[in-house]
Amino acid sequence: MCLAISAKYGDVPSMDIQVWSELPTGAGLGSSAAYAVCLAAALLMVCGAISCPLQEGESTARWTEEELTLINSWAFRGEQVIHGNPSGVDNAVGTWGGALRYQAGKITPLKRVPTLRILLTNTKVPRSTKVLVAGVKEKILKFPAIMNPVLDSIDAISQECQSVLEAMPANPSPEHYPVLEEFFDINQHHLNVLGVGHPSLDRLCQVTASHSLHSKLTGAGGGGCGITLLPPDTSPLAVEAAKQDLCACGFECWETQIGAPGVTLHCCSSLSAQALHALAQS
Repeated sequence: MCLAISAKYGDVPSMDIQVWSELPTGAGLGSSAAYAVCLAAALLMVCGAISCPLQEGESTARWTEEELTLINSWAFRGEQVIHGNPSGVDNAVGTWGGALRYQAGKITPLKRVPTLRILLTNTKVPRSTKVLVAGVKEKILKFPAIMNPVLDSIDAISQECQSVLEAMPANPSPEHYPVLEEFFDINQHHLNVLGVGHPSLDRLCQVTASHSLHSKLTGAGGGGCGITLLPPDTSPLAVEAAKQDLCACGFECWETQIGAPGVTLHCCSSLSAQALHALAQS
């Protein structure tokens, strides 16, 4: 990426690049895309292809829509080096943040979506996206009359979920969360039918259900990670108890959010003490 950007926009100056991340690698969380997006933004900025948006007195800043589009295009090329034929979803989410709709190869950022609290759980079960995708294709070819309606139902869940998410900022009613929880449950059952489930993910769903929480796999499935929705009225005790039970299964668990901003330029003073310490040790 460095050589390609230099060839197109002029030499990238000599530099040291320090990378620090809280994302586990190889777990289906888009860590490679996050890296590619940050690297593309940094290289494009230092060679002058995009501006430095940070003004004096600001702690963070983001680029213009046109500049974000350029960052995303280079990040996608980085993903192609890593994955060969990626969808482009991960680097697009890393660039724009928020939520995106992906359908038939078209990526559309959704506007006015809420930030949702979740538990993110890594089952630590390795899996191959390539093998899982091949298995789904084989099932569809073998049982088209059965599998195609399942795919249609998953598409309908996605569309209904989009409608709920877009309605939530204007009408932040607690009634939205039970609907999302039902979508989680139905979607997880469909994904098991497609053959991308795993006993570890079933266990994850059972554990969180015992605490009245709803979960589903995320990423390719077959192990990897799952997400658990945390409605606003979820008690801290219930969250902590769920985390303890998940960790007792040998899983790794974090409380985090989805729907956050995408790639952002930070001044050093805005970084957490943990991030500054990690970078200082690099």
